[in-house]
Amino acid sequence: MALFGNAHTINPATAQQDYERLLGQGEQVHAAFLLIRDTILFTDRRLILVDKQGITGKKTEYHSVPYRSITHFAVETAGTFDLDAELKIWISGNPTPLQKTFTKGVDIYEVQAILTQFVAR
Repeated sequence: MALFGNAHTINPATAQQDYERLLGQGEQVHAAFLLIRDTILFTDRRLILVDKQGITGKKTEYHSVPYRSITHFAVETAGTFDLDAELKIWISGNPTPLQKTFTKGVDIYEVQAILTQFVAR
């Protein structure tokens, strides 16, 4: 699933409030990113992908990915002509990676560092 568009960071405290119904007791949002309508949350327990669907975006799909199920991931930095950076995440049992596209509004190295912090536990 690829997402396109300008990405930017969201204050973790704001994301904590906005998505509190998705979070388990004591679960904390450590980082969050907005990609047009969709959101990526890095909590202390899992990666949450919020996928707004349809023309109005009222229908929403929530993907919960425990860090322990991530087998590996890759980042591709933006180039001279290709200004988008990509994050690819492989989930155990699925040969096709989840793909997220970031434009220059987000430092892809920061995203990779956050993911590394949680996957390496």
